[in-house]
Amino acid sequence: MTGTRASRLRVMKFIMLRIYKALLSIAILAITSAAIAQTTVKAPESKLFDASKLLDDVRVISADDMQGRRTEQPTISKARDYVKKRFTEVGLKVTEHEFEVRGRGLPTPAKGINFVATIAGKKKPAKYIVITAHYDHLGVRDGEIFNGADDNASGTAALFAIASYFQKNQPEHSLIFVAFDAEEKGLVGAFHFVANPPVPKESIFLNVNMDMISRNDKGELYAAGAFSYPKLRPILEKVKAKAPVKLLLGHDDPKLGTGDWTSQSDQAAFHAAKIPFVYFGVEDHKDYHKSTDDFAGIQPEFYVKSVETILAAIGEMDRELK
Repeated sequence: MTGTRASRLRVMKFIMLRIYKALLSIAILAITSAAIAQTTVKAPESKLFDASKLLDDVRVISADDMQGRRTEQPTISKARDYVKKRFTEVGLKVTEHEFEVRGRGLPTPAKGINFVATIAGKKKPAKYIVITAHYDHLGVRDGEIFNGADDNASGTAALFAIASYFQKNQPEHSLIFVAFDAEEKGLVGAFHFVANPPVPKESIFLNVNMDMISRNDKGELYAAGAFSYPKLRPILEKVKAKAPVKLLLGHDDPKLGTGDWTSQSDQAAFHAAKIPFVYFGVEDHKDYHKSTDDFAGIQPEFYVKSVETILAAIGEMDRELK
């Protein structure tokens, strides 16, 4: 009897141990899945580009290990490596344009780097549309990381998505894609590019700039620029009529004061050189220039549709502008 009871006890202990291990594994899996869910977002489908990759690019560029992508901080090298890698993966040859950044609280001059890639046009290769977004942000302040997911990882990731589309669907005019540095230092990278363009300045007939395009609670995306360049209005109105988001024209009248966005992002450098521009962006949200501008705040469906809208606008302007 004693031996039989001992055997049964050993069997029961073995069974209980197996049950405990199984429950522990389930708990660990649940915790891991929850953690992954916080950083992984299901992407809406797009027939124009890889929407999953678009969102993944934003997630990577705005991750904590990028340390906020501040121009003068050594950790920006990681963001620069990623921008260069993604343009290369799209199939474009990338060139680096270095420039000096002074002032804005810098004790010594810092180095900025713009990344430039080109797709040749099939009908008018000597005329250029320059498509731009800045990849730098505010860095780390008082121990808080300013990840800048909307500002402007969203625009930077859109550069790669749009480039991938036109790499497969050759445009009529040549397209120059530029990821600008030092926008947060006073649009320094953009002004350097316009002052030192890789092609004759007179051959650049349009700038399309993207800065904050991934979230808006009202589903609104603005296109600014038609006030100063009226020839763009009928084209943008055509895009507006079919846009998958609520596309609005505005924020470009000087009478609006601070509501005029003409000089508030990199398109200002092109406008100063009398090069027409269209600036796509959303109105400021609660996380603008705060440490809470994280990937979790991206609105995937709105963002993908915003990029599709911008791509459609570029296509229309490529076909209709001379």
